[in-house]
Amino acid sequence: MPRPPCCRRVAGKPACCLFKPAGVPGWSLPEVRLQVDELEALRLADLEGLYQEEAARKMKVSRPTFGRIVESARKKVAEALIEGKVLRIEGGVVEMAAMRKFECAACRRGWEVPFGTGRPQACPKCGSRNIHRAGRCPATAGAGGGRGRCFRGGR
Repeated sequence: MPRPPCCRRVAGKPACCLFKPAGVPGWSLPEVRLQVDELEALRLADLEGLYQEEAARKMKVSRPTFGRIVESARKKVAEALIEGKVLRIEGGVVEMAAMRKFECAACRRGWEVPFGTGRPQACPKCGSRNIHRAGRCPATAGAGGGRGRCFRGGR
């Protein structure tokens, strides 16, 4: 009996969970199931371009395990694309990374990024660099409880 898989860390839920060829009803096509951890492996290796060692650390798995996960994911995606199958993203033994919330002072848009990814440089909507952690008053967010750089309420 094989050992159960370890819990793998992923940055967040996928934006979409189903992809299919255009113009063909999904119910008439066979499915390929891509697990959430396999999608995360593709994101880290192919989208972010991380080396397997660093990507494995982010997912909290060993390097050989990461290699097997990404190999399986690439095979499934290739099968769905080449053979015209539905690609469904679901399942897997995963834990979501803790998220930090940010807000843009210019356009008031809020968004989340996982811990460990660094502070965003600009708002993804308007490009403003005037962003703050959401849920905390920027005027009192400094380490010493000081006014920070926002100066809300005047001096």
